[in-house]
Amino acid sequence: MNCKMLSLAAILLGSTAAQAEIVRYPIPNSTFPIAQAVKVTGDSVITYVSGQVPPVINRDADPQTPQAYGDVKTQTVGVLNRIKQILEGQGLGMADVIKMQVFLVHDARAPMDFKAFMEGYTQFFGGAQPNLPARSVIGIASLANPGFLVEIEVVAAKDSK
Repeated sequence: MNCKMLSLAAILLGSTAAQAEIVRYPIPNSTFPIAQAVKVTGDSVITYVSGQVPPVINRDADPQTPQAYGDVKTQTVGVLNRIKQILEGQGLGMADVIKMQVFLVHDARAPMDFKAFMEGYTQFFGGAQPNLPARSVIGIASLANPGFLVEIEVVAAKDSK
């Protein structure tokens, strides 16, 4: 059967596209603010946001140092606010984030500060906004600028209707 016949059959049968369903599966017996998995089915729009880095908070500091961008918590909040603005520009919000990949600098002079990251992260996820993404946090040696300690990329999904 060709595409025209399939389309005609769908019209005649009254078939419509399936409504999007986004199911978030919590980690069993845990209050940790991430989802174990997220499933997206049906008619949804998926948006991929490229890795975002922190904004400058101290213009007097050397832009190649963390002093220009703040500590891990400050950088996390700055990055997540950038992501929030990007999503809002697409008609989405932080509640639509289904997957997050986090890169935290971890080396001998600056061990990965996961606690500070979580302090920033939980300002956006797990409190007033209960839709938790699936998430990975990866310790890396460096980012594109030696002053960056945090980079985050996300995937968001929403019903297309």
